[in-house]
Amino acid sequence: MAAPGGWRAARARRRRRGRDRDREKEEEEEEEEEGGTGTEAVLRRLREARDDLLSSGFWAASAGAVRAPLSGPAEPPACCVCYGLGRFAACPAARYQLAFLLLLLEELRVPPARCALFDPAFSAREAAALGALGLRLLTENEEGKHGVGGSATLFYMVHCGKALYNNLLWSNWSPAALSKLVIIGNSFRGIEERLLSRILERDYSYIAKVLKGTEEVALPSHPRYLDTFNDTSVHWFPLDKLQELSPEVWNFVEEPRYQDCEDLEIIRNQDRAAAQS
Repeated sequence: MAAPGGWRAARARRRRRGRDRDREKEEEEEEEEEGGTGTEAVLRRLREARDDLLSSGFWAASAGAVRAPLSGPAEPPACCVCYGLGRFAACPAARYQLAFLLLLLEELRVPPARCALFDPAFSAREAAALGALGLRLLTENEEGKHGVGGSATLFYMVHCGKALYNNLLWSNWSPAALSKLVIIGNSFRGIEERLLSRILERDYSYIAKVLKGTEEVALPSHPRYLDTFNDTSVHWFPLDKLQELSPEVWNFVEEPRYQDCEDLEIIRNQDRAAAQS
């Protein structure tokens, strides 16, 4: 059925295209300031970031934390999911985080084709650069609700919102599934220290409940990357520790709603749809 006032809708679409062009122009200007707008320029800056991580010693110092989950009986990750990387063509911090991820995949021998990324902020050039690297893009916003399906999986989530971690845990809420997760992201200990316990238990109950079943090793501090990897830790969930938790911990599996959360740090599907309308 044709909507009344169809010419108005067409005009609105033109405005959206105008906004899209404005955004593309802004992206080009940002990337020009960083040394070029083409895919090859983006890849060149990424190689430079990789070289910096290696020459600075930060990657070598981080290797112990990266390998820590593999010291026990857990199987090594067979695939990887990355959320919230950001605009790495224009933002140096995001670029270093991506370079670190690529080194991580090499270290863990995870093929690039088995690493999927999602960030609604990616530009077309960034998407092309990721494709050139052999990485995959997720087409839908999972809101962190990604079940591992029996495969050991690394989740790379540096500086993501607490709800994203909470959703991920909920989606894998069993000892068998959680024991197959490795999460590199905001320190769970730091989250516990910064939040009032009643807020943590009310809004992020799955983080609160898994704390006693979590092993955590912080990435080292380095003066060159203080804003890039601050408060970042490697987390894993040994099966024996999870099995020691009270049976009641596993009985409550209600999907998180965040109805009372005042500072939700996550882009939800309904929020994105409303912004695009």
